Formats: sequence, C-alpha cells, structure tokens
Amino acid sequence: MLDFFISPAMAEGGAAAGGGIAQIVMLVGFVLIFYFLLWRPQAKRAKQHKQLIASLSKGDEIVIGGGLMGRITKVSEDGDYLTMEISEGTEVSVQKSAVAAVLPKGTIKSI
Repeated sequence: MLDFFISPAMAEGGAAAGGGIAQIVMLVGFVLIFYFLLWRPQAKRAKQHKQLIASLSKGDEIVIGGGLMGRITKVSEDGDYLTMEISEGTEVSVQKSAVAAVLPKGTIKSI
C-alpha cells in the first residue's frame, strides 16, 4: 500500500562503492572551498595586519578601529601600547592591535 513512499531494497553490494567515492569527493570539495574562500584570505589579512603593527613608529599618522585619526607620539616599552595625539594637546593611549591603517604623511593636516 505505501510502496510508492519506500524505494525497493537494493542488493547488498549494489551501488555502495560508487556512493562512497562520491561522498569522499564531495567532502574534499567542501574542504577546498572552505580553505580558498574563508581560511586563506583571513590568514593573509592577519599576516598583513601583523606586519602593519610591527612597522609602527613615532610620527606615523594612523586610524584606529573606532575611526579616530591621530599621530603617534610614543610607543610603549613592551610594544603593546602606543600614545597618539588626536588634536593639539590631547593624547590617547591605545593598543597597537586597534590600529586599522597607516595614513600618508600630511593627511591629518589636509582634513
């Protein structure tokens, strides 16, 4: 009565080998897609950000993640923090990891 809902049983060694290979190929495909679309670009960006943070020095004009722009006036001894001047006489301490970009010299004066 409900035979149209249930497919007939396959023989014991029927198409199992072909199905297993197809599943392995699909799994490998998903791993490759994950690697090339997600992991690799993120690792590339992290490497570039690490190089950016390592190259910071006094006098550089920077933008931090919150959108503040300023000039670096001091880099701490341990290297994790820096002090940036956001306006005449106003200095803020921030973590180096908060730096989003280094601006070309003279950008702050032109704004």
